[in-house]
Amino acid sequence: MKVSSVGMIPVLMAIQSILAGPSVVTADDAVSRVLLQDDFNREESDPAKEEIGNGWGTNSKSRAKGVKQVDMVDGAMHITMAAVADHGVSVHHEVAFQNAVIELRFKLNAGDDLGINIADMNEKSVHAGHICMARIRPHDVEIADLKTGRMKLEHRQAKLDDKLTPEMKKIISSRSQLFKHKLSTGEWHQLSVRILNDAMTVAIDGKTVGEFQSPGVGHATKSRLRLAVNKSAWVDDVKITAL
Repeated sequence: MKVSSVGMIPVLMAIQSILAGPSVVTADDAVSRVLLQDDFNREESDPAKEEIGNGWGTNSKSRAKGVKQVDMVDGAMHITMAAVADHGVSVHHEVAFQNAVIELRFKLNAGDDLGINIADMNEKSVHAGHICMARIRPHDVEIADLKTGRMKLEHRQAKLDDKLTPEMKKIISSRSQLFKHKLSTGEWHQLSVRILNDAMTVAIDGKTVGEFQSPGVGHATKSRLRLAVNKSAWVDDVKITAL
């Protein structure tokens, strides 16, 4: 029986596929969906009020007696902890993901810091939903698994009671890593925080600063982004893309 060359094409393609083996998909290839994007090109209706808009909120009412801590200036957010505040500034936005790339531009001055804090407000095993974090300072970057580290309720309460056991201290210490990185202050920089399964990678201005792997980072139901500031920071052009 004669088989046409046309009829052989699907068979040949199937054979080639088998011989080639499974295709390799990188995390970059898997980028599929922009979850949040904001350029902050807007102004408050009343400069005396804290009005970020676009779904953003802060803890100024609960932790700073309502004093304004976020100012919209020249199309960017200027975040400054108020003198009356009893906690660092938290600028937050609801956004649900498991794996994602968080990108933004930022500017710090001497003594400033900026935390990219990921939370799940339904996770009751930790304080205030804390899951993982990347904290940027002018001289270093910290990457931390907060869920199984210092924000785990058992660990946090033991520290408050001054009852941390040697084993607890060992676990907490193993759940974060510090990476030395000198950052020019008073200038804008590009930040990328990549969360893929149980690994978090931080890059600044296109160069990888550090990568840290820990079980809490792999928490499946991340639901809130917090920009955490203990003194002052500038933030612009936030974009979160699901992986």
